[in-house]
Amino acid sequence: MRLRIDLAYDGTDFRGWATQPGLRTVQGELQAALATILRVDSVAVVCAGRTDAGVHARGQVVHLEVEEPPDLERLVRRLNGLLPADIRVRRTTVAPEGFDARFSALRRHYAYRIADSAAALDPLARAQVLAWLRPLDLDAMNAASAPLVGRHDFASFCKQREGATTIRTLEQLSWARDEGGLVVGTVVADAFCHSMVRSLVGCLIAVGDGRQPVTWAGEILRATARNPGVTVLHAHGLTLERVDYPGDDEMAARADQTRAKRVAADA
Repeated sequence: MRLRIDLAYDGTDFRGWATQPGLRTVQGELQAALATILRVDSVAVVCAGRTDAGVHARGQVVHLEVEEPPDLERLVRRLNGLLPADIRVRRTTVAPEGFDARFSALRRHYAYRIADSAAALDPLARAQVLAWLRPLDLDAMNAASAPLVGRHDFASFCKQREGATTIRTLEQLSWARDEGGLVVGTVVADAFCHSMVRSLVGCLIAVGDGRQPVTWAGEILRATARNPGVTVLHAHGLTLERVDYPGDDEMAARADQTRAKRVAADA
């Protein structure tokens, strides 16, 4: 039986999602707790998106295989009793046929939060918000973001891994202020490559504070090569907000589609 677990975590004190020997990671803590509760030697979980060190999540999704169906409500209670306070399990369900937390996902929603004025600074939120004490022009940032939306090769914004594609479909990249005056960047795509969101934000913040023209982001994209002028911004401003999936009867087909090689729209 395959289970789906929805969870949230404060990434401040983790070295990212993925297990690493001798380091504290979200996956390591979750798998250790599951192994204890399920009384097995080890458990392997697969997540929707592997967050980097310091990145937070409100809507992470994982799946795992179990031999016998547990009491799901009791499993949630026991996990939250055993896990550290910076990881919380929201719910656990039996996954539909063909569900894969990673490959069945339609899109991932991220938010990057920035305080660009003294009035917006909140010391209680310092671990989730980037302090940037230069005022940002959101109109300029939205104009610069527009050419990036769509299906492109985002090699300019990714730390490339051997054999991995950098072609992604960016569905939304927009900027607005929330009721507290924070700048919130909403970034939605079918998937993201390593450091992509923080590189996009690093590029666009340079436009927003006037260091670069509105056309710069499009120029960086078309170059399909890393530019040392693009800063990979701090991880703590970034949160995985949610992951979208298709209907239950489309899970397997979506997983097969995602595994297929991506091709750029203009290729």
